[in-house]
Amino acid sequence: MFDIVFLGTSASAPSVHRGLSSLLVQHDEFRFLIDCGEGTQRQILRSGVGFKRLNQILLTHGHLDHILGLGGLVSTFLRWEVMEEIEIYGTQHTLSRVYDLIFGVVLRGYHGKPPVLLHELEPGLFLETEKFTISAFPVAHRGSDSLGYVFEEKSRRPFLPEKAEALKIPPGPWRKDLVVGKEVSLPDGRIIHPDQVLGESRKGISLVVVGDTGKPDKLLPYIEDADALVIESTYTQEERDLADRFDHLTAAQAAELAKQAGVRQLYLTHLSRRYREKDVLEEAQTIFENVCVARDFDHFQVRREDDN
Repeated sequence: MFDIVFLGTSASAPSVHRGLSSLLVQHDEFRFLIDCGEGTQRQILRSGVGFKRLNQILLTHGHLDHILGLGGLVSTFLRWEVMEEIEIYGTQHTLSRVYDLIFGVVLRGYHGKPPVLLHELEPGLFLETEKFTISAFPVAHRGSDSLGYVFEEKSRRPFLPEKAEALKIPPGPWRKDLVVGKEVSLPDGRIIHPDQVLGESRKGISLVVVGDTGKPDKLLPYIEDADALVIESTYTQEERDLADRFDHLTAAQAAELAKQAGVRQLYLTHLSRRYREKDVLEEAQTIFENVCVARDFDHFQVRREDDN
């Protein structure tokens, strides 16, 4: 299961009700900040998610409305000494702008080992834990060398409680060990193998996050069958010419992409101040039913109903 908290959902400039692009993704104790628009640290405080363990930042691209908040956030982390290192991931193009902001301004004159680590990414797998992986893939957006991110739980075999009951396996550490694939010896001397209580292997939950893009067709191979897709929706079809000119998506384009890819849930973000939320939602829902127009501080869980 992945938790997502929208911290900023406005396009280009903040509005009264929406901050600039930023999203928190959490899986158990792991937390990732995706993009860090101006004012993100205040959004973190307002949301109540806190700064603890929020030291891994994934950037979709280097446009200012997606990175300008890094200066204030890093400055606060240093002043409060809330973490020893801050790790920032992105393409070379993105990190070159981040370097100027962080090392040329925030850390100018800083003595000692720099607490900020910049990790240059290429498309592909770049982080793996015991339960999930994160991969990057290329995204086209006005020559910005952008990336999208796939968070995917590893395949697993579900525990079947009815089989455990039939075998009279008592509650306790025996069931826990069986869930992770360990053979157990019960108090009555019987040996139980995981195959006796586990179902067939099934694909893990997947969440895809895309920043800005005007080329939805190029995303299909990376988002196919995703359980959730977070993607921009800067314009509506009435201004498709502006979307094409500035390399952004309309609500209809995002919905059509989700439909073609077989996505289960679509979250639209990066909204222009010129539109009403209900107009964006109505346009998308004429094409794809399971869609939500995200608001700042919305909190969602990406999971399946039959998850144990």
